Amino acid sequence: MSLPLTETQTLVSALTERAIQAPDAVAVTFIERGEHKQITTGQLMHEASLAAARLADSGVGPGDLVILVLQHSLELIYSFWGAALLGAVPSIFPFLTEKLDPVLYRERVKLLVEHSGAKAVVTYSENCAPLSALLAGLDVQLLDSSHLLRPTSGEKSATRDPFASLRAGSGRGTLDVSPDSIALLQHSSGSTGLQKGVALSHRAVLRQIAAYGGSIGLDPGKDVVVSWLPLYHDMGLIAGFVMPIVSGTGLVLMSPFEWVKQPGMLLDAISQYRGTLCWLPNFAYNHIARTFRPMEGLDLSSWRAAINCSEPVYAESHQMLLDKLVPYGFSPNALAVSYAMAENTFGVTQTQLGAPPHVDTVEITAVQERGEAIPATNGKGFVSCGPAIDTVELRIMDADRNPLPDRRVGEIALRSEFMLSGYYKRPDLTEQAIAKDGWYLTGDMGYLADGELYITGRKKDLIIVGGKNIYPQDIEAIADRTPGIHPGRAVAFGVLDERLGSEKVVVVAEPTEGADLAEVERELRAHIVQETEVTLGDLRFVPKGWIVKTSSGKHARSDNREKYLRDFEGK
Repeated sequence: MSLPLTETQTLVSALTERAIQAPDAVAVTFIERGEHKQITTGQLMHEASLAAARLADSGVGPGDLVILVLQHSLELIYSFWGAALLGAVPSIFPFLTEKLDPVLYRERVKLLVEHSGAKAVVTYSENCAPLSALLAGLDVQLLDSSHLLRPTSGEKSATRDPFASLRAGSGRGTLDVSPDSIALLQHSSGSTGLQKGVALSHRAVLRQIAAYGGSIGLDPGKDVVVSWLPLYHDMGLIAGFVMPIVSGTGLVLMSPFEWVKQPGMLLDAISQYRGTLCWLPNFAYNHIARTFRPMEGLDLSSWRAAINCSEPVYAESHQMLLDKLVPYGFSPNALAVSYAMAENTFGVTQTQLGAPPHVDTVEITAVQERGEAIPATNGKGFVSCGPAIDTVELRIMDADRNPLPDRRVGEIALRSEFMLSGYYKRPDLTEQAIAKDGWYLTGDMGYLADGELYITGRKKDLIIVGGKNIYPQDIEAIADRTPGIHPGRAVAFGVLDERLGSEKVVVVAEPTEGADLAEVERELRAHIVQETEVTLGDLRFVPKGWIVKTSSGKHARSDNREKYLRDFEGK
């Protein structure tokens, strides 16, 4: 990589060096509603420094948290880097879509502001009035993004001096940022106000970029990253945004909302810009394959790595993609897998590029009953996530946190040089997650074999739908509020949907006597979409006593899932 890692370097200094050394180099090509906009490093620094000056004028300074409630846009990019230039801490909040309840969404913004002590919230003009009423009485600045980025009289719309706009501000901004200060905040992508902010230092992010870049042989002079991923997710934020920007690697971005409606636009962009690297959650392989139509002139021969990441990986999804894209130059050797998480900045493992990931076939009964991954000729195939990247240590732990040998299933633990500084203003959660010797317990279950990691499931009840984390208790709370369902008598869990290549949300509920079941289902489905932006996969009404509970009266979700599969799956 061309990015030198020193003990004094930060994201700010890395971007600054790029802007000074190559101001006319294209930093990002942004595709929006069919228009392709190319932004140079000089333009990026100018717009970011303009945003920094406005933030400084509003009283934002080093260490202050700035929440960005913005769509996937150039405004979001400039605001993010503007906050970073000040030494403030940018945090990207998922943007409101037509599927979500706007009142509930804004309440979650308020909740985040209250819990985090944010100094400023940046959003669009139309969002300012309702948020202003909600945030009244809180010590936070609500800033209109159009004012944040609009030049004042006397300021030019473009400049070769990347610091002109910053100097035009109040002077309260600073570029003297410590490598150990918090660079950004990532949030666990869920449906309840994003309560766990993962705080990452400049040093951690740059060390991750150097280590992960080495694992994929990143070549800034030749590689081009093409991404549709949301910038509030670790995969999109680090691999698909920060890493190419600070390393000088070509970058093509598009909106995730546009991509979902037109998945072929990703393939078009790879073909047009000779894209080489792309990270995708497993469901995206199925989505691309299912919606693919023959495309004249499509050339995917430049695509050297399609890296499956962020949810369980299925070999069937890889094959579906190959069946559609190999005729257009896509190589089977471009298939790759990475295990990643926000708490480790991004990458934990990475399969070797240039060869398909290994599929380990094991006796499934031995895995389920004894926690042993015994090789078998006929059995269940687990796709390798690859070995740990440089400086990452991996262990498989038993229930007492003792290390397990190869091919024994347990909880995955890791330790590295680029782990989170902690959960933002939540020392209690930090202490629970990280042991005194630095090992972080992931909550994911798996095993090691020949130095490679295999994921078998999750210790926690998390449901992953299209790369998004959904907490079953949130779904159950919605069901409890739905007329016609007995409060406390609904259970939610995830079940693999092979067609989608991702999990689907299943709810089993006990209805009240005389309830109109069709109306109950309609309301429940509508509320789940409005509050979580996820569609309910299946709903089953059951008689009293069907739902399995623990001795303490709590839902035994795994037992209910097994009972559902036995009684209802395929019926």
